[in-house]
Amino acid sequence: MVHTSAMHIFSNFRFQLVLATVALLAGAAFAQAPLESVPDDPFFADFKPVKAPVETSLIFKTGDKLAICGDSITEQKLYSRIIETYLTVCVPELKITTRQYGWGGETAEGFYRRMTNDCLRFKPDVATLCYGMNDHHYESYKEETAKWFENNTKGIVESFKEHGVRVILGSSSCIGKMPPWANAKKYTVKDMNLSLCAFRNIDIDLAGKEGVRFADVFWPMFKGGFEARQKYGANYNIAGKDGVHPGWNGHAFMARAFLKAAGLDGNIGTFTVDLKEGTATATEGHHIDKFQDNVVFVTSHKYPFCALGSPEDDNSIRSTMALIPFNEELNRLQLVVKNGTAANYKITWGKESHTYTAAQLEKGINLANDFADNPFVPAFEAVDKAVADKEDYETRQIKSLFHGPEGQVDMDATVALSEKTREPRVKALAAAFIPVTHQIQIQPQ
Repeated sequence: MVHTSAMHIFSNFRFQLVLATVALLAGAAFAQAPLESVPDDPFFADFKPVKAPVETSLIFKTGDKLAICGDSITEQKLYSRIIETYLTVCVPELKITTRQYGWGGETAEGFYRRMTNDCLRFKPDVATLCYGMNDHHYESYKEETAKWFENNTKGIVESFKEHGVRVILGSSSCIGKMPPWANAKKYTVKDMNLSLCAFRNIDIDLAGKEGVRFADVFWPMFKGGFEARQKYGANYNIAGKDGVHPGWNGHAFMARAFLKAAGLDGNIGTFTVDLKEGTATATEGHHIDKFQDNVVFVTSHKYPFCALGSPEDDNSIRSTMALIPFNEELNRLQLVVKNGTAANYKITWGKESHTYTAAQLEKGINLANDFADNPFVPAFEAVDKAVADKEDYETRQIKSLFHGPEGQVDMDATVALSEKTREPRVKALAAAFIPVTHQIQIQPQ
């Protein structure tokens, strides 16, 4: 017995030594990696975010099926809705179809266990992952927890790759204040965000090793939340009222991360007007019906992303657009006016009018950025409502039917019947996306 116990102790020592060595090597690798620029404020002093890769090539192929996977933040169906609506109206030529797989309280391990039944059966071509929030256990960083997270995330990525799925591995969002369910006596919000930042660095390393894409959710959101509080006041919440589940502002940060990682270029279209020649042209997806009396009449078959609301409202997508270059990067609907002879011109588009110099118009203005309440808003909102209805059903389909009594009795029949119920929602989404006719008026001042 003494000999056996000694051997057990020695074996356990060797195991712990291996773990410590792995941790040391990983720490050394991260220490040598280039870091993101960190604001010069004590708030960020202990954060060491590894520099995220920048993607420029498009991950999508025409007709791809996208799976959006994650925990309760994904199940909120906000960033997933932004992504699906964006893909539907801003790049309709890609013909992307989407399913939402968010599950409240889930970890990477939970999805790893259910991904074959719930997700792979629908043969996705591209998948986004957003785990880490529940995985870090709302505590300070622990190597054992981090390895558990990394191993399960690696298992998901490799399983997707084995089935020919292209992966965008996203880091988690950040924590804005102490969640009601966390151990506030033992840990601080900073402890938890440092842990999530370390998990983000693990995701970057894993994405590089596995040859998949990385979407940087945590760092831009964490930094943006700090900057927003400086700008709008201490009550501005980037991570939601409970400190974890964001409103529209935080989810816009998240959607931007995944859309950028997908390599989308943000070119919605360009209208070019030559006042000297009396001509107007448009890029693909838009048709100039006529140009008469300095008014451009257009029919558009693709939309800009529309977001109303105040920049100060922390439950507004428009708020995020004031904090990060969402419109510059992903939402450019340009108007270029050449050969103007007046010093200034008033541009009227829908309900809004703004005045620009001739030089500004010659360079080009971004209509999507400058005109919030524009002629696309009603049609855009109809599409977004259809997306919301479809994604709401997808949550019920997976959680209540596949994992409910129906699925336990006969999974194949449950899938077939629920797909018949989902199909009208898919058709309603397609029917909601209609051409928009609009006018751009150019008046010399």
